[in-house]
Amino acid sequence: MAREDSMSAVLNPAIGKTPMRAIDGAAPVTPRTGTAPAAAPPAASAAAPAPRPAAVPASVLAERRARAARVVAPLAGFAVFVLVWQMIAHGNSAIPGPAKVWDAALAIFGDPFYRKGPNDQGIGWNVLASLGRVGIGFGLAAAIGIPLGFMIGRFRFLDHMSGPIISLLRPVSPLAWLPIGLLVFKAANPAAIWTIFICSVWPMIINTAAGVRQIPQDYMNVAKVLNLSEWKVFTKILFPAVLPFVLTGVRLSIGVAWLVIVAAEMLTGGVGIGFWVWDEWNNLNVAHIIIAIFTIGIVGLALEVGMVALARRFEYA
Repeated sequence: MAREDSMSAVLNPAIGKTPMRAIDGAAPVTPRTGTAPAAAPPAASAAAPAPRPAAVPASVLAERRARAARVVAPLAGFAVFVLVWQMIAHGNSAIPGPAKVWDAALAIFGDPFYRKGPNDQGIGWNVLASLGRVGIGFGLAAAIGIPLGFMIGRFRFLDHMSGPIISLLRPVSPLAWLPIGLLVFKAANPAAIWTIFICSVWPMIINTAAGVRQIPQDYMNVAKVLNLSEWKVFTKILFPAVLPFVLTGVRLSIGVAWLVIVAAEMLTGGVGIGFWVWDEWNNLNVAHIIIAIFTIGIVGLALEVGMVALARRFEYA
């Protein structure tokens, strides 16, 4: 055995010795064994690969699609409306197309507050005159309708007494009230305000009374036990609970008031957007009539949005 080891040492003198140091940066010499030397690890790449972006959650994608739909859908609807309008104008020469109406609108709104006489004023003055009548009639309706609705909802006898009258008068057309106003007030402007009042008071009465009836009876029983005055019942129980119903009635009434004033002014004359529409019809200026229609719609939408914002501002949690 010793002889074999000595022969192996003679044949392979590197066994049992440490590897030689690398010369001039060369890799160190590994001892020769029966197995192949291990491969050197690959050099690190100069630039690490960029991390993969995280996947967007499905809820975020759904919210983005819904937000885009809220913007794209109205634009698409308006584009379809303009296209249909253009097709109708192309088939009927009496109806001006969108381009012609747009040019006329630029001319009208370029100077909306001019005055050239009592019957020749800009569209701005006509809109302001109509809003003034609506404000007076609507204010009177709120001052009378809301307290009356509280009393009707609060007292059962008054509810039964006024129910048939409200059911009888509420469906009457607004224009049917205008001759009564002309007969009583002997003037066009008060008659138009009367028509606005009588048509916009019903939603306030009905919604306020419905809100009072929705109050749980337990609240009223507690008020009786505590011997609260009628004023305390109104300020601490009725008003906070009924306020959403009141604001709903106000929102409906303002829409009715703006709808009625246009029809009333067509018949009474004077200054107002309704009279302006009728005057343009007498002049056979259809482009101005279409502009007035859009103006009435935009002002009505602004009033509606304002009432909704007011309702949200005073909404109880």
